[in-house]
Amino acid sequence: MNEGAATVTPAAVGARAGLARSSVYQYSDSSAALLATITEEAFRRSNEAFTGAMAAASGPVERVEAFFRESLRLGSEGAHRPAAALMSAGLPPACQERLMELHLEQVEPFRAAVREIGAPGPELTADLIAGMLHTALTAVEHGAPLDAVTDRTLELVRRCLSPAGGAVRDRREGDRA
Repeated sequence: MNEGAATVTPAAVGARAGLARSSVYQYSDSSAALLATITEEAFRRSNEAFTGAMAAASGPVERVEAFFRESLRLGSEGAHRPAAALMSAGLPPACQERLMELHLEQVEPFRAAVREIGAPGPELTADLIAGMLHTALTAVEHGAPLDAVTDRTLELVRRCLSPAGGAVRDRREGDRA
């Protein structure tokens, strides 16, 4: 999958897994079916990681932070590559719709936390700060240090979610007070 969606064929998967192509066909009858399986599994694993990270958070701001931290961690490990490759693979409309469904399911806990915070225009606010996440993921994928990108991104996100006086403070500031 790292080489692109077009390289995901039963023959290529069989060769990589050490299986005969006919054995791969027992599980998936086409490249599209293989891609669907890979994508569903990638989202399942990522969603488990998000659920665990967000469950440990104590409030909505902390859940947003946990979502961003986990997204950046997963991104640094390449977890976003299958979906990114598929989005540019010229998939049929039904497959594109399924990818969008999976993505919307994945980001809903983050969006719910933004709504719970009471940010004005919560849907737009979530979209705008998700843009910061996308930019942060790109920076990490291009070699920027994960910790530095995560810290700076979370600092900016806190500012965006903070009511006009800064009720949402950087945890490090609160720890020093």
